[in-house]
Parts: sequence; structure tokens; C-alpha cells
Amino acid sequence: MVSYDLVFAAFAFVLGACIGSFLNVCIYRMPRDLSVNEPRRSFCPSCKYQIPWYRNLPLISWLSLRGKCANCGAGIAFRYFGVELLTGLLFLAVWLTQSWILALPLWIFVALLVVATFIDFEHFIIPDEITWGGAAAGVVLSLSIPLLHGVRSPLEGAMWSLVGGAGGYLLLWGVVEAGKLAFGKKRVVLEKTETFTWTRREDDADFICGEEKQLWSDFFARESDRLLMKCPEITIAGERFENAEPGFHYNRVRIGEREWPLDKLDEIRGTVTEIVIPREAMGFGDVKFMACIGAFLGWKAVLFTLVAASTIGAVIGLFTIAIGRREWSAKIPFGPYLSLGALLWVFYGPRAVAWYWSYTHPVL
Repeated sequence: MVSYDLVFAAFAFVLGACIGSFLNVCIYRMPRDLSVNEPRRSFCPSCKYQIPWYRNLPLISWLSLRGKCANCGAGIAFRYFGVELLTGLLFLAVWLTQSWILALPLWIFVALLVVATFIDFEHFIIPDEITWGGAAAGVVLSLSIPLLHGVRSPLEGAMWSLVGGAGGYLLLWGVVEAGKLAFGKKRVVLEKTETFTWTRREDDADFICGEEKQLWSDFFARESDRLLMKCPEITIAGERFENAEPGFHYNRVRIGEREWPLDKLDEIRGTVTEIVIPREAMGFGDVKFMACIGAFLGWKAVLFTLVAASTIGAVIGLFTIAIGRREWSAKIPFGPYLSLGALLWVFYGPRAVAWYWSYTHPVL
């Protein structure tokens, strides 16, 4: 006879793979401001063909179709299969290593980590639905299942969740602010005078300098950020200025005592010899993401996650430098490191802390 343990383990994996299929929908649609409910069926990114259920079976369909759309034959990225497999394996790992009563909240938490990681990898953002929504879910689940924080009182569970969420937010916010003070500006002196254009498009703009093109919002993480330029000449609203030093905020530009709101301009153009760019060690999405992690796992996990994520990031950074590929680590946002640190806490953290404590404080 098949044992109940095997049946439940298989259920956990299959459930995880099915949830992973939905997470793929979230990963594709959320950063594009598309509804995760409409259309209800998944669709091919290339031809928009809505996929029937029998061609949308987790893991099986991607393998049987060899990673191609059944309608147009366009390639379907391996990420879809990988997310389903990863989520299934993580659900299985939670079931095998944690108390059954913690399976539901930790499955929800793992799903949030997967979505946040893959969206951050591709778009360098973590949507508020994942961060603030996840933090709220962590508080509600801690109230319902206080054992998530090792206590039995629902109110105590909710209290520790709030402490963890607030502690995670404040801790990483302090790191971001300290990093802003220490490394908040990057000065770029151009080898030769380059032409530039700023062109508005709806609520954002394109900024082109020489052969480099970037979205305007990518330069600004907060209202106080400024981008400074030294311009031999610049034209704003049809008025030409020479040897000007404009200061740009996200929504306005100033030269001396003159100021123009950017939402009233269609284009700014000119030449530039030097740019001072505002920069962040990490975005505020990471700060809110840490609040989500703290709400689910508590303040001890917050400390562990930050140390583990920073250590992993440093190791990967040193490795890429050693192999002459430093740009690889620069393309990895901090969110995936936080996710990995949080997973390490779920599966090994308390034991690792206990081992470290016994090693540094031996009983005589």
C-alpha cells in the first residue's frame, strides 16, 4: 500500500506546481499593469492565443510542447517551466521540514518570494501587491496561526508579526538612507561633448545621451533626488541657454531662478559635458519587501535575512570580479538575495543560529 506520507508529499509538489502556473501569470502581468483575472485563461505572449486547460497543465504541457506555443509555434521561455518546478519543490520542502499547521502560511510566503524574485530580476521592481499585500497577509496569518511565531496566543502572534514587519522596514530603511548619504551621487565626466534629448511620453520620458537611452523614472527613487548637468547649450520651451547648469527633479527642471514643470514640456535638447546622477544602494521596494518578510517570520528572521542576503551578494560580487564579469552582479537586484536569505531562515535559520550560539557561548 502507498503510505500516507508519500501521498501528502506528492500532493504538496503537485499543488506547488499548479500554484507556480498561476505565479507565472502574476510575474508576466503585474509589472505590466494587467489584470491577473482577465482574461481568465493564460495566453501566449507572442500571438495572444488563449491557452485551453488541456494545453496548460503544469510542467507537462511545456515539456510535451517542447517549450513552444501550440498555436503559433513561438518559443515559450524556460522560466515558465522553471517557476512551476521551483514552486513545486519549495512546497514539497516546506511539507517535509515544517509542522503541518505551518504549511499554509509558509506556502503563501514561498509563493510571494517566487513572484517577487522573478519580477525583480526582469523589471527591477517589487509591486506593492507583493510587499504591502504580503505584509498584511503575514499579520492576518500570524493572528490565525500564532505558531508561525512560536506562540499560542493569536494577539501575541499578531504583535510579533507587527514587530517583525516594522523592524524589517525600519532596519532596511536605515541602510538605504545611510547608503544614500555615503554613495548617493555618481559623477560622469564625458570624454567629449555629447548631444542629449529629453522626450516626454505620458507619465514618463525618454532620456537619450549620445548612444545611451534610459527611462527618466529610472534616475529617481525619491522626490528629493536631483540630476545635475553641465550644458554648453540647452533649449527649454523654445528658449536657448548657454553654459547652463540645469538641475532636474523627476517632475521639474530649474536653471538659476527659472523653473519649468516637466509635464508642460514635450522636449528638452542640448549638449552636455558632465552629469551627476542620483543613485541608490537599493530601492524602496526592497524596504517594503523586508517588511513582508518580517511580518511572516519575525524580527530574528529579519536580522538573519539581511546578514545572509548581504553575505551572498558579496560572495557573488567577488566571484564575478574574479572571473572578469563584474557587470553580471550589477544586473542582479537585491530582492532575490533577500528571498534567498528568507528561505535559508525557513529551512535552516533557527538551527544555524542555535549552532552559532552554542559555538560562541559553550557551556562550561
